[in-house]
Amino acid sequence: MSSIINIISIIITFGLIVSVHEFGHFLFAKLSKIKVNEFAVGMGPKIAGWKKGDTDYSIRALPIGGYCMMEGMTEESDDKNAFNSKSIMARLMVCFAGPLFNFILAFLFSIVICHFTYIDQPILTDIMEGGAAEAAGFQVGDEIIKLDGDRIYNYREITLYGMLVSPETPVDITYLRDGEEHTVTLTRKLDEESGNYYFGFISNGRASKGLMDEMKYSVYEVRFQVKTVLYSLKMLVTGKVSKDALMGPVGISSTMNTVIEEAKEETKEESAWVQFMTVLMTVVNFACLLSANLGMMNLLPIPALDGGRILFILIEAVAGRPVPRDKEAIVTAVGVILLLLLTVFVFFNDLGNVIHG
Repeated sequence: MSSIINIISIIITFGLIVSVHEFGHFLFAKLSKIKVNEFAVGMGPKIAGWKKGDTDYSIRALPIGGYCMMEGMTEESDDKNAFNSKSIMARLMVCFAGPLFNFILAFLFSIVICHFTYIDQPILTDIMEGGAAEAAGFQVGDEIIKLDGDRIYNYREITLYGMLVSPETPVDITYLRDGEEHTVTLTRKLDEESGNYYFGFISNGRASKGLMDEMKYSVYEVRFQVKTVLYSLKMLVTGKVSKDALMGPVGISSTMNTVIEEAKEETKEESAWVQFMTVLMTVVNFACLLSANLGMMNLLPIPALDGGRILFILIEAVAGRPVPRDKEAIVTAVGVILLLLLTVFVFFNDLGNVIHG
């Protein structure tokens, strides 16, 4: 029963994130007076539907997403309200709206996380005895604000930075103490027992100071998620992570299920309310990560994604004429084929990772 509930939670999470993405396209299409032929929540066979104006609305059997089908977006159309008949700005807004709504959803999830758990501000709460940070003079209460001159707002950015830089490389760390900035050069220290390198400081975050504080750090949270996507792509391209790090729906679902079960195990001695909130916050954390990831990945300039369509529109804006439909169709078809091949690869890669644990 527990696993079934986990699966239902995961499916609803995926469905919500994709539906919000498609609703962004739908809303901006309507605002731009673009004809929407169908807006669907879910995929697969239709279980309910109605028509209002020019648009068919449907609810479909599989709650794993949805779609917004616009007139003239993938085919030629002489309709004055077709996608390809609208201005460059209108089309750009419609294409960008899907990712934008994913970022907005991630922001809303982040507010919930900041309110019910903690704010991931890089204020040090512990200094490891005998570590590099202690030798450099760090103290509890110091707030780290820069790494090698780059501004940071989340403690997890330090971990992310550490994945990109060799552990033997010295890092210039700027921190605030009593309102004054200080900069020291720190090299991570090897822990002989674990074999890992550590800066030697820890942050457990802090409690919220109110709604404005939560909104501020929710923006930083979305920024961190976007930064993570870009850094992850960089690490994948440069070979710093293997293909096994790639995850599709199967891998993500498996990971979500594992983390949910771990959350339940950790709170099994707690009250039912604490257990519920812990699991809920675990799902919300994943939803925030996935929503920001979907928004960012869709902005990549790859044909068949929103970013690819945006690229074609920008080329049209610069050239003063649209890319010929036949050439756009060929490039898009190649993009679709490559995405399908990647999807198949990731699917079997996920299966292999799940089977072999």
